[in-house]
Amino acid sequence: MALFFDTAWFDARLAATGLTRAQLAAALGLSEEQVAEIWKDQREISAKEVAMLAALFGATVEEIAHHAGISTPVPKAEAPGIEARLTKVERELAELKAQVAAMRKP
Repeated sequence: MALFFDTAWFDARLAATGLTRAQLAAALGLSEEQVAEIWKDQREISAKEVAMLAALFGATVEEIAHHAGISTPVPKAEAPGIEARLTKVERELAELKAQVAAMRKP
């Protein structure tokens, strides 16, 4: 369970990127309900989600972890080889999903 989730900080980041919580959920591969649970401190975000949020918000993983108040360890620097490539592909996919969602926004 999260220790303290800084809702105002995350809402400000969403506003700065022009994303809605629904679009964020789509980019993270979560339901809107799961994102709502994160915002209410009822669901801890995973290390993978920390990395995705960092990529979407243009923040460091340390910033995301700090403002999420999570007990999940901050993802380590990308490992060499296939793991690093997979992490990069997942980050780029999240960015693309967010861009597509933003383009569909009325």
